[in-house]
Amino acid sequence: MLSNHSINVVVQAALDEDAPWGDLTSAVLIPEDAVATARLEAREPGVYSGSAVFTAAFALTDPRIEVRQFVADGDHFVAGATLAEVTGPARGILQAERIGLNFVQRMSGIATLTARYVAETAGTKARIVDTRKTTPGLRALERAAVRDGGGHNHRFSLSDTVMAKDNHLAILAAGPLGLTEALRAVRARLSHTTHFEVEVDRLDQIEGVLAAGIDTIMLDNFSPEDLRTGVQQVAGRAIVEASGGVSLETVRDIAASGVDVISVGALTHSVHSLDLGLDVAIRVNTPAGFAL
Repeated sequence: MLSNHSINVVVQAALDEDAPWGDLTSAVLIPEDAVATARLEAREPGVYSGSAVFTAAFALTDPRIEVRQFVADGDHFVAGATLAEVTGPARGILQAERIGLNFVQRMSGIATLTARYVAETAGTKARIVDTRKTTPGLRALERAAVRDGGGHNHRFSLSDTVMAKDNHLAILAAGPLGLTEALRAVRARLSHTTHFEVEVDRLDQIEGVLAAGIDTIMLDNFSPEDLRTGVQQVAGRAIVEASGGVSLETVRDIAASGVDVISVGALTHSVHSLDLGLDVAIRVNTPAGFAL
């Protein structure tokens, strides 16, 4: 769950970066009493994500700004759809618009790409999950977008799970114990609530790792044929995760191998921000009332 605190911290930092001493352009060009309406429009189809983040950009800039959302996070939309409407003081809307757009475009891009991966694996048991290859400082937002796209989250941070990868195993192998015994010693020190995952890159490593009682085995950069062999070898003794070489072109074959989880770094590190626009109409106080 993406908390309001997490959203506000990230959005306020972005607003401070973009306008550390206010919006000079709007301050000198836009009358103080001008009111505006802006509509968030989709210029291409996709999956919506970031509604609360978009709203926060305006609320933190000027609490008098109101945002109405017309679609919910996780909803699919078509090009030309109106996703949200913003009304209130024009200066505040103009100051916050780029930050609001930046977040909602990126998050919707992640949700849209995730949904494509999920669709490719329909009919299999494989879950699509993200990785730690996220934008520094934006992990909570980007992982919420993955969920909005129908995907799932891997460990959130290095503090969550014991995950021994190739570099860890190389150091363990240099020690006095064999790999299996070294992993068993680690398992014995862990709480029963702590998940333990180990990465392997060869079929002949699987038995030694499973003998240590790990919870998840990651088959890294395996071909679909070797993945099928690996799944048969594990035979339900651990969760099987596939990683490496995953793309929209390969993910279906990977899922068909019978793995439980497919981790996809591209969901967050190579995503295309969705093309969304915010068109603003400004009204200015006149003696006769409001006029466009």
